[in-house]
Amino acid sequence: MKRLFVFPYTLWLIVFTVIPIILVAYYALTVTADGQTSFTLANFRWFFEGMTPGEPFFQRLYVRVAMRSVYLALISTAICFVLGYPLAYILASKGFRNKSFLLFMFIAPMWMNFLVRTYAWLTILERNGLFNTLLQRAGLPQIDILYTDTAVLLGMVYNFLPFMVLPIYTSLVRMDKRVIEAAQDLGANPVNVFTRVVFPLSLPGVVSGITMVFMPGAATFIISNLLGGAQYFLLGNLIEQQFLRVGNWHTGSVVAVILMILMVISMAILKLVDRGQAEEEGARV
Repeated sequence: MKRLFVFPYTLWLIVFTVIPIILVAYYALTVTADGQTSFTLANFRWFFEGMTPGEPFFQRLYVRVAMRSVYLALISTAICFVLGYPLAYILASKGFRNKSFLLFMFIAPMWMNFLVRTYAWLTILERNGLFNTLLQRAGLPQIDILYTDTAVLLGMVYNFLPFMVLPIYTSLVRMDKRVIEAAQDLGANPVNVFTRVVFPLSLPGVVSGITMVFMPGAATFIISNLLGGAQYFLLGNLIEQQFLRVGNWHTGSVVAVILMILMVISMAILKLVDRGQAEEEGARV
């Protein structure tokens, strides 16, 4: 009976996860010439050498694209954490009465299409948009934010912030409040309660939030296309270009494989950090 219930999930996993990954890996490791397909690592050399193989490694075109993607994903993740943790903490606190309404207002924009939400920032940040209009009325000089790293970061933070807040909020809500009360009864001040009890117990939500923000941040292409301009390239844009515009599935698959490797490495690092924190807390107990 258990196998019967597991079968649909297993079938879904094989058809929509395992098989696509195998196909991507196959195209990344093969090249087709004169109707013949052969296994090769030439596609990876194309990525790491780019159009400027003679330049230093970190100056090569696609390596710089990868570095920019990781950099913006890390910065947006850090900003989401700094903004998201206090908000999740406030929402989870007992003394906050309007938490349901604020949570609803926070989640409501997610019901809109991702593309529509990103387009809204175009009208806000453009030269004659809302932001510059407010600056002009305040007697301040206008700022050209659109088509810069700042615009892309704003779009990432706006779209991905809920993915940081909700896992942390869930961890804080499910936390056993008796542990906090015990720490307070033992004389711990609010700072010690937070640093030694609340934050360590909320780490699973923090790790989940970081993962859910960093991954789409590194793979995004719509935000960089709209807010960064057509010439603003991240790894997601490179994958889109190779698959949809150039029509080269082999090189597009290489970029996808490299992006997956970066994500697996980030997940492994976060898992090690989470495990190390859990072992440290266990040793204290």
